[in-house]
Amino acid sequence: MMFGIEFVPADPVLKLAHYTKLAEENGFDNVWITDHYNNRDVYTTLAVLAMSTNRIKLGTGVTNPYTRNVAITAQSIGAINEISGGRAILGIGPGDKATFDAMGIEWTEPMTTINESITALRGFLSGKKVSQDGKRVKIGGAKLAFKTGNIPIYMGAQGPKMLELAGKIADGVLINASHPKDFEFAIKQIALGAKAVGRDPKSIDVGAYACFSIHKDAEKAKGAA
Repeated sequence: MMFGIEFVPADPVLKLAHYTKLAEENGFDNVWITDHYNNRDVYTTLAVLAMSTNRIKLGTGVTNPYTRNVAITAQSIGAINEISGGRAILGIGPGDKATFDAMGIEWTEPMTTINESITALRGFLSGKKVSQDGKRVKIGGAKLAFKTGNIPIYMGAQGPKMLELAGKIADGVLINASHPKDFEFAIKQIALGAKAVGRDPKSIDVGAYACFSIHKDAEKAKGAA
């Protein structure tokens, strides 16, 4: 079992770098940075964290295929992998309608969009020239000019169909499952998707977001929960 922590880059980046270093020193395995338009840029933040740490893995938690072209996403996470010495993880999901409404972006066909996006991303990250004429993602022969190294793709998923899709196409899945029953349901859906394409469900890493109430006084922590 691994433990990670997610930070929202609402705080100054150097402050997050300090927190990430503390997380590394205290045995955490992963740090995830959210990707929302109203906070600091996820890749700029990850670059600073990469320069401030040595072991802990660094992931987008999560980005989406609507606010950036997938070629730019591949380019950005590839640079983070280089800077960090191979510690990058690409977390990507369909995003959420409320955020895109605020940005004036149409949230169209999320299942198709995330599926086609991950297909294209795998091509870019494996060093291929990507030509793809999908329904939602069209790439006309683009190729990165540098080797990104091996970068696992984790898919953020919640609903049953999205969880099933994640089981088919992702290396790992990030789920909101604070309650054990939610986790059990998600695991079943992921396994269903994996088995449908001949994958071993156990080969897929599953990370569950859980909320904690932290205080030096245990009773105050319980009271705030």
